[in-house]
Amino acid sequence: MLKKLQLKKHALTGISFMLPLVVASGLLIAIGNLAGGNPAVIKDYKSSYTIWQAAVSLGVFGMGLLPAVMGAAIAYSIADRPGIAPGLLMGMIANAIGAGFLGGMLGGYLSGYFVNFLKKNLKVHKWAQGLMPMMIIPLISSCVIGLLMFFVIGRPIAAVSMALTVFLQTMNSGSKVIFGAIMGAMAAFDFGGPVNKVASLFADGLLMQKIYGPEAIKICASMIPPFGVTLSWLIKKSRYSKSEADNIKIAFPMGICMITEGVIPIAAVDPIRVIFSCSFGAAIGGILIMLLNVGSPVPSGGMFIVPAMTNPIGFLIALGVGSVVTAFLLVVLKKDAKEEVVEEEEEELDLSSIKIN
Repeated sequence: MLKKLQLKKHALTGISFMLPLVVASGLLIAIGNLAGGNPAVIKDYKSSYTIWQAAVSLGVFGMGLLPAVMGAAIAYSIADRPGIAPGLLMGMIANAIGAGFLGGMLGGYLSGYFVNFLKKNLKVHKWAQGLMPMMIIPLISSCVIGLLMFFVIGRPIAAVSMALTVFLQTMNSGSKVIFGAIMGAMAAFDFGGPVNKVASLFADGLLMQKIYGPEAIKICASMIPPFGVTLSWLIKKSRYSKSEADNIKIAFPMGICMITEGVIPIAAVDPIRVIFSCSFGAAIGGILIMLLNVGSPVPSGGMFIVPAMTNPIGFLIALGVGSVVTAFLLVVLKKDAKEEVVEEEEEELDLSSIKIN
């Protein structure tokens, strides 16, 4: 159990280090495409190019760094600074051989744990001890894990990644419905918790393969819970207590920015009904995202990045339908809230027991 928690901790560290790069790169691509009319990526630096080409190129270069940043961050989380160089290099190898996001993660784990192994077991003379964290350990771990990545484990991961990419690109309508429903329900299930993180990680990995549908599902499904809960409160205010209503007023603006955690206080009061309603509505939204071929080149940003999406109208339709479904289920399934009225009775002061000597 402890080992599992440690693996999760390292993965979350990698995600937290990677997200700023993902967001910045995605927004650069989106802005460059919107303003410059889908300009080509700069390849020949001797010829002239526009500012929009520069923006898109910078974003594309940033996306190419994601496996390296993920690998370095995971290795750093496991082994501290000596793990950064080998983790970074394993991510670069993963990107080069087509192992992508999954390869970067695995390279980071292997690098970090191998560095820790060397720290405990590699013995050198006193004069060389100062070189251990700076040169000896990074060099040995980079060579050993690098060879493993190139010749043993890199190719199978690349094959799996390619097969998954091909499957998602060639899905028929039935497969799209199933995938969209599962992805949407997962993204909304625990309002930013571990299940949401799994869906988010999967979508971010596919973004590097230029598959934008899962990112749009993630964004839509993260916004449906706060929008759906707010709509249900507007329809039937008796379903919520005053404190819940106050939380909803906070959750709605957070939802506009794709922050779904604002629904947690409402879900805590009635978890089964709220989680079911939000997950079902998000599943419907995910299905519509896939059927309407909506995609997002930017992994977060809520309503502010809708113009950068492919088929933004389709996204708004999916978001609206999912929110309405969630609101309808909440209105039907939830019972009226019972306000707890605490009456403080004033006790009369009895002076008869007081004796003055």
